[in-house]
Amino acid sequence: MEPIVEVTGGKVRGRRTGAVTAFLGIPYAAPAVGAARFQAPQPAPAWSGVRDATEFGPTALQAPYPPPFNRFLPSSVADGPEYLNVNVWTPDPGGAGLPVMVWIPGGAFVRGANSIPLYDGSAFARDGVVLVGINYRLGIAGFGVLPDAPANLGLRDQVLALQWVQDNVAAFGGDPGNVTIFGESAGGMSVATLLSAPAARGLYARAIMQSGNGIAVADPDDARKVTMAVAAELGVAPTAEALATVDPATLLAAQLAVALAVVTVPDPARWGASIIRGGLGIMSYFPCIDGELVTGVPVEVVAAGAGATVPLMVGTTEEEYRFFTVPTGVAAAITPEVLPHVLARYGWDLSLVEVYAANRPGASLGDVVTAMLTDVAFRAPTVGLAEAQQATGAPVHVYEFSWPTPLADLGACHALELPFVFDTLATPEAHQLTGANPPQALATEVHNAWVAFARDGDPGWRRYTPDDRAVMTFDTESGIVLDPRPDELACWRTSTTLTA
Repeated sequence: MEPIVEVTGGKVRGRRTGAVTAFLGIPYAAPAVGAARFQAPQPAPAWSGVRDATEFGPTALQAPYPPPFNRFLPSSVADGPEYLNVNVWTPDPGGAGLPVMVWIPGGAFVRGANSIPLYDGSAFARDGVVLVGINYRLGIAGFGVLPDAPANLGLRDQVLALQWVQDNVAAFGGDPGNVTIFGESAGGMSVATLLSAPAARGLYARAIMQSGNGIAVADPDDARKVTMAVAAELGVAPTAEALATVDPATLLAAQLAVALAVVTVPDPARWGASIIRGGLGIMSYFPCIDGELVTGVPVEVVAAGAGATVPLMVGTTEEEYRFFTVPTGVAAAITPEVLPHVLARYGWDLSLVEVYAANRPGASLGDVVTAMLTDVAFRAPTVGLAEAQQATGAPVHVYEFSWPTPLADLGACHALELPFVFDTLATPEAHQLTGANPPQALATEVHNAWVAFARDGDPGWRRYTPDDRAVMTFDTESGIVLDPRPDELACWRTSTTLTA
């Protein structure tokens, strides 16, 4: 007999496979469609009888990854009104007191779903963790700024999902007092934002930020410019009432057209400086400072003590930005003639390039600039968040994932650590990014560290402090490195991404 548990909406029937039971596609919120697409999320309405929860639910409105990124990352796109849903994997729905991890998928705030095969929670459940994967609104619906709708609806979805976990995870054997939130890329940025958000306080005990930062927020006036551009593309008023009447496929097409315009012509005069700065050259829709859920730049709010008691683990891959510049041809296009334009775009001095070039003899200019972009967008603000949180007295652990994929000269690129964290290396979707023979021993090591942190806050290496900048470097031979590449990191210590 398949297991049945009761949650706030009613009873759900899961699917047992070996020692793991999965409950998939459980709605935590009412359908956010029609007029509700641009309204605050509401709890899911109750259902009668036993609801089947053996198949993945729908996904938030999105398009699959376009070329060339679809060569390396899988998409999951499924239409349906109940896309604000959770998946739960548990070792024992009849148990109690198990650690809980809540996964927030990434995808530049325009893509991502809890149904992507890389995010299968079976390995976490196998190792004694209740894994909950969530969906949330994306793009204009999740992060538009409209006069007749709340801002940051995607983040509000995340908060409601965390409240659902508090109310229901005990039914799956989990301990609501031992919840770790974790996410990668936009999911990691969401973690940093939730760490600073008053509404999320008390809904989790620990946090892990993978390849994110605490600086990706927009001024509301700038975010409104992007929203107005979408409305103009559609020929409707820039209001929730008007946008809610637009066919979802048409809305998505306009959203994508504006996103392409922002990243192709990153003009601060047109889009606003905070959109260009916070978007990192790869995002157009992301949280904005609304004075309620997001009260300021997350790293600054954290530095003021917003999440002072929360143990934090943060890290990046060593060569994040290669994922964005190498397969697109951007890296190859950076020649000595092009370099002055790159410097002008980012406001960099040539001396910064010289620091990075000196550490990479024989590297192309594209490789050097890509390393700089990795640090500006990911590593420096990650260290900045680590130092801000550590200064409040909370325990902080830092890692760097350095194993390079053999595919497409991507190196240790963005998203590469995901199948290692979830121990899903055997999936075809993982092989899109790792190649056919990735090191299983490394996946075991990384995955076990995440499990250990969720269990008791100790991933297995010493804490990061200003005097001992210990960084666990994951590779075929892993180990602690003290203050890796300090001369490069020092280039950005006068910016807002670092605290000292």
